Amino acid sequence: MTISTLPERPRAVLVGVQLPGVSDEEHAADFAELRRLVHTLGYDTVATVSQKRTRLATGTVLGTGKLKELAALTGGSGVIASGASDRMSKAREKWEAAANTEAAPEEEEAGDVEPEDALLPPPSEEDDTAGPRPTVVVVDHELSPSQLRNLEKATGAMVLDRAGVIVDIFHRHAKSHEARMQVEIARLNYLAPRLRESTGGRERQQGRGAGDSAVELDRRKIRDRLAELREGLAAIQKDQDHRRYARRDQLRVALVGYTNAGKSSLMRALTGSTVLVADQLFATLDTTVRAMQPETRPRILVSDTVGFIQKLPHDLVASFRSTLDEALEASLLLYVVDASDPTWAAQLEVTRTVLREIGADAVPSKLLFNKADRLDAAAKEALLAKHPDALMLSAHLPDDVAMLRKNIIAFFESSMVEADLVIPYARQGRIGEVYEHTTVVSQSHDESGSRLRVRGLPGAIAKLTQTFQE
Repeated sequence: MTISTLPERPRAVLVGVQLPGVSDEEHAADFAELRRLVHTLGYDTVATVSQKRTRLATGTVLGTGKLKELAALTGGSGVIASGASDRMSKAREKWEAAANTEAAPEEEEAGDVEPEDALLPPPSEEDDTAGPRPTVVVVDHELSPSQLRNLEKATGAMVLDRAGVIVDIFHRHAKSHEARMQVEIARLNYLAPRLRESTGGRERQQGRGAGDSAVELDRRKIRDRLAELREGLAAIQKDQDHRRYARRDQLRVALVGYTNAGKSSLMRALTGSTVLVADQLFATLDTTVRAMQPETRPRILVSDTVGFIQKLPHDLVASFRSTLDEALEASLLLYVVDASDPTWAAQLEVTRTVLREIGADAVPSKLLFNKADRLDAAAKEALLAKHPDALMLSAHLPDDVAMLRKNIIAFFESSMVEADLVIPYARQGRIGEVYEHTTVVSQSHDESGSRLRVRGLPGAIAKLTQTFQE
């Protein structure tokens, strides 16, 4: 009998530099988050390399001593071997040499190759540097093309930076046509400056014009593809703008927050929708809009948005701007926080910062501490003492979801007013609009038509009044 086994996941080493102003706790949290990103991408972290520096080394991020320790893990040489395609002037050679030796001796001793338990939660059995050498190096900073190339030469491994990992995760998780286009724009913007010539000698010239190298042709193709994508995305977003305009008078709630905070679980609990719920980063990239169930009158729409993360690449923020517009145009924002995460305060600040950048910080909001079932009573009391207006709940407890639903309805009802509407008998075919946008308190009839006592938002009532007076 043959026993099949799953293929072993690629092994990775995480690299980070602790810069001035970053505490040990914040540095450890960055590593923990990067480890989750790497795991989501399909790699197992087996070691971390950390160093305290006043700034990133220009050529290789790490100093020369740390670079050699990293290379010892991956089986690389620890030095930057020059290639035929990397010819440079003497001035450039001097600059590269200075960049690679700029670390002061005391900085070289400030960090060590650390086992998982030094910076991260207790490792599992698979977190062991014994076994095959790591083939991937992931750096918790955005790398320039030259830094990425230098690290690959020194380590002999594939090198990814944080932005590249996030872009790749988005690329794998994008499902809808719009999301795929948005991610491809960000991915091409990320790849374009990192295209390099082949290392097997001078790049052969080919293509449409004399002197055009393969890299230049690739960049031209990327520019053409970007123009095509932006044109197609603009058409999709124009259609979305029309749909949002049609919903402008409806009550809208947007769930916003850090990735994996539980927004999709709340979305499913509030609306009964079948949105994807997964314990992984960036499981949701598409904005889903559904009516809250059981339906209310007027109807309340709930939207689930893409999650945020620290150091989210700017190209991704720009590409998903239309998605974020759902938050900008919502009547109420629900800031969803994973209360069980010790870094929830920093995660909340990331969310607030991104929404502040698009002007959504002016939208009325409520703070939700989700996953409260993982906390003890003392922890819950401490959180509510700091944020007395916040709601403590778990998306998996029906009573908590019912409590949230009542709070959402109460928020909107606090702004509602009552008014009388007269609908002529000749306009009875549009009476459904009244029931859709207001709550009908009472109804009677006389010679002028139907008289309705309604309760709703002032804007909706004013629009209905104008409709039936025309």
